[in-house]
Amino acid sequence: MMKEDNRNLLLAITLSVVILLGWQYFYAKPQLEKQQQIAQQNQQVQSQPVPGTGVAPAPSSVPGQAATTAPGAAPAGPVAATRDQALALSPRVRIETPKITGSIALTGARIDDISLKAYRETVDPNSPIIVLLSPLGGPNGYYSDFGWVAAPGTTVALPNAATVWTPDAQVLTPARPLTLTWDNGQGLLFRRIVTVDENAMFQVKDEVENKGGAAVTLFPYAQVVRHGRPATLGFYVLHEGLIGYIGDHGLQEFTYDHVDKEPLLSPGTNGRVWKDAVGGFVGITDKYWAASVVPDQSRKYEGRFSSVQTGSQRTYQADFLSEAVTVAPGASATSTARLFAGAKEVAAISGYERDLGIKRFDLMIDWGWFYFFTRPMFFVLDWIYKHVGNFGVAILVVTLLLKGLFFPLASKSYASMAKMKAVQPEMLAIRERFADDKMKQQQALMELYKTQKINPLAGCWPVLVQIPIFFALYKILFITIEMRHAPFFGWIRDLAAPDPTNLFNLFGLLPFTPPSILHLGLWPIIMGITMFVQMKMNPEPPDPVQKMMFTWMPVFFTFLLGSFPAGLVIYWSWNNLLSVMQQGYIMRKFGVKIELFDNIKGMFGKKPAPVVASPSPAAAPGKPANSNKK
Repeated sequence: MMKEDNRNLLLAITLSVVILLGWQYFYAKPQLEKQQQIAQQNQQVQSQPVPGTGVAPAPSSVPGQAATTAPGAAPAGPVAATRDQALALSPRVRIETPKITGSIALTGARIDDISLKAYRETVDPNSPIIVLLSPLGGPNGYYSDFGWVAAPGTTVALPNAATVWTPDAQVLTPARPLTLTWDNGQGLLFRRIVTVDENAMFQVKDEVENKGGAAVTLFPYAQVVRHGRPATLGFYVLHEGLIGYIGDHGLQEFTYDHVDKEPLLSPGTNGRVWKDAVGGFVGITDKYWAASVVPDQSRKYEGRFSSVQTGSQRTYQADFLSEAVTVAPGASATSTARLFAGAKEVAAISGYERDLGIKRFDLMIDWGWFYFFTRPMFFVLDWIYKHVGNFGVAILVVTLLLKGLFFPLASKSYASMAKMKAVQPEMLAIRERFADDKMKQQQALMELYKTQKINPLAGCWPVLVQIPIFFALYKILFITIEMRHAPFFGWIRDLAAPDPTNLFNLFGLLPFTPPSILHLGLWPIIMGITMFVQMKMNPEPPDPVQKMMFTWMPVFFTFLLGSFPAGLVIYWSWNNLLSVMQQGYIMRKFGVKIELFDNIKGMFGKKPAPVVASPSPAAAPGKPANSNKK
């Protein structure tokens, strides 16, 4: 029986170590390295030369119609070496809100210059602010277009990428809308009224007035276009790429590789089309920010993701094409769409879904499979944060609340464990008495459990309950921008990043950076100590193999968690400490000896004198039998 127990214990520990090693190798370590690479690339991108230019074709078909004229196709033009030079290629109207700054290009009326005031590249307050959208013709063009597509077979002149619009103001603010106008000289007058809220949502209202003598049929469109493949973390638990909730077609998430491998929509263009959709959005998302266009939530549209080779790079596009609008002579028609271009703040995203009725806009944030648990847990954390002013403290408070919530379950588990410790002498006696008959041994143990009202599996519940909490908190720390660069106290300036200190350079006293496999900060060490204390509260296993495993397990976990987000390690440390207090209280309540100090003395060769087991067949509840010591 002892060999079987050792085999099961070894298997459980091995699986735990393999899972955490895999997590560290495939997630934690690559995440740290990728984030460092992306930060370097973002700092260097402004000075990089542009490999080429061009634009992906716009929606290629109209529901029930033949191919349309491609909107937004920019003629070959000057190529700028830097972003600033590209911005100078067109006259502009400035954008200023509390959250974003940038400009709209009057050539093409593109929204192609957006920077996020509240977010910087690193925790250094003097590092550059995040640049989200950039103009065509410069490094990494990324922008949004709106407009009209003509009906098949017509040659009406429509505004395109080369059209220069006339503005009625020099700055767009939440309090001051912008109106752009353009006359095609053939009887059609186009107006574009752009408004922006205090966060990052634009409303684009396109109007066309028909002063001619014939009716005109047009199709409204909007698109987000990105030139070149951006640096991504590439984690399975995080979606980066094209995203949309396309009516009844539901959530669509395509990585850049996925779009590239889709069937051809037209020569040179790969992609996917969804027809007859109502409600939702399409766009392109990064880890913390996104650009997405939102159609009229009451009208049918056709959504599309596409990828096309332009020069030496690929261009990615998410777009929609709405139902036809017919403009009679002397009449006008309008089409309204929106653009979100900013940080994926949970409150803002949820507010847009609620207030603007954007179908499942909350899925812009990748809550994952445990959406039903992760999202509510974030809202609890955020609510507490608003009262305490520190997300690290909020994590401690949530851990305390969860401990209180699951206290009855944990109490029963620890009580059952305490009873098992109390009857250990009887369990050993049964195993010795029926050493050659496993069936009778198991029956006698079951009878003992039944008599003493012990559930031998009860000790698993605290661990099982902690697993979804652990993964939900990891997901929150990993995906939510609210946790990005969120400080704790002391040296922890970013809860979403690993503890920056390291034991192997004496916490910064030695001038070198150890390899990532030896990244062991102070908080992981604190976590290891709390885990060690928790395990030493129990009697030492009589088997030397089990004893060795339990002794070294905290060391394994300390190294394995060294590259995990600091917020997660702080949670685990605090949870361990609360578990020690809870376990100590319950063990005292049931009269079970706390073995902590005896076990620590035993590590230094000071073993307590053995106690002879009680000869009684079973210990009464609350009056445990003595434990055997070696």
